Amino acid sequence: MKPLLTLLLLLQAVAMAQTAPTVEQRLAVLEAAARSDLAARDNAWVLTGAAFVLMMTGPGLVLFYGGLVRKKNVLNTMMQTFVLMALMSVLWVVVGYSLAFADGASVVGGLQHAFLKGVGAAPNPDYAATIPAQTFMAFQMMFGLFATTMICGAFAERMKFSALLLFMPLWMLMVYCPIVHMVWGRGGLLNEALGGPLRCLDFAGGVVVHITAGVSALVCSLYLGKRFGYPSESMKPHSLVLSVAGAGVLWVGWLTLNAGRALGDAALAGSAFIATQLGAAGGTLGWMTAEWRGTRKLSALGAISGAVSGLIGITAASGFVQPMAALLIGFTTALVCHYMVVAVKMRFGYDDTLDVFGLHGAGGTIGALLTGVFATNLVNSSWKDAAGRPVALGWVDGNAGQVGSQLASCGIAWVLAIAGTWAALKICDVLVGLRVSQEQEIQGLDSALHGQEGYGWEP
Repeated sequence: MKPLLTLLLLLQAVAMAQTAPTVEQRLAVLEAAARSDLAARDNAWVLTGAAFVLMMTGPGLVLFYGGLVRKKNVLNTMMQTFVLMALMSVLWVVVGYSLAFADGASVVGGLQHAFLKGVGAAPNPDYAATIPAQTFMAFQMMFGLFATTMICGAFAERMKFSALLLFMPLWMLMVYCPIVHMVWGRGGLLNEALGGPLRCLDFAGGVVVHITAGVSALVCSLYLGKRFGYPSESMKPHSLVLSVAGAGVLWVGWLTLNAGRALGDAALAGSAFIATQLGAAGGTLGWMTAEWRGTRKLSALGAISGAVSGLIGITAASGFVQPMAALLIGFTTALVCHYMVVAVKMRFGYDDTLDVFGLHGAGGTIGALLTGVFATNLVNSSWKDAAGRPVALGWVDGNAGQVGSQLASCGIAWVLAIAGTWAALKICDVLVGLRVSQEQEIQGLDSALHGQEGYGWEP
């Protein structure tokens, strides 16, 4: 009996040894669990960022722009932004995302992802290895919404609503999607990291969003011409209270716009967050400094304009620069934007209603160029040489040539924005016309186009 019991115990021990996990197996399980936990956290962060970036458009830009126009046009201005949030979302998932991020030529992507084909739960390692491709698509969608709605400030108070609904989709397809692919897409002309010949350092859209939208805004204001009565009649903002509230929402949302572009990299997200905050702070103080020197008064409009200009200036640089450089970029950008708004605009007499070019076009350009100066691999070591070592990014790293690359990138964005916007406007002008009638403009677009008024309206 005893030998039989011994044999049974021996067989049981052998079976347990065969089924018990090895150390390597246990480590593999732990690593898989860690990767799963990291993916979940990254996904939650990027989705939260997407929601906050959407908040920048509505209610942020809705309030900011709505308060800056005259009372008789407040609903029309707000409605332009609100409706585009819906229209551009549909266009993005149908074809926009594919043109921006699918493999294609050096200037535009292909149609492999049209109608979100192949965009699901699996990550796209070219762009974000730890989050679903669908999450990345959603985050990038919000950038497109913000860019398109931003342009509306240039032609506020004078464009037909039907023209808006035709022009903005054309602009997204002809200008925005190509520049996104060139800067951020695989094989893009300005994306050295993913196979392109040139390196444009644009972390969160200084070139992609602000230069293209700002320069396009200038083209729109010149093509449509001045508002009736400009500049002899007073066209002051009707509610700076709304605009200050909107600027506050923009500031908060901008933190996640820039930090969210880290796509889950905790250290880089934190660095971009701090850089964005200091860029806005520097911009506010920079505009106030310029305003005090000019008028000896500090205005609410000046403070919020400075904050926005600082945020614009730091966007390209947010994931590449150290805190003190971010503060300097914000301050410098605000000084340039102030000069563009109070001097250059008056000198040339163009009617950019809400100073989209003076802030976004000029601020995006200055910020992109300063990125070439202050970008450092101490903050972002994504670019590596053949030996796997981080390469020099900006002038402070010893790579003065990056300033030239930034200048070339800005030039390409300017040319694309001018040509594409003019073509889109021309198409709209031929098909539906662009401007409301003089009678409608004098009456106000709220009642003339929508049959409502922003304050005290009764159906």
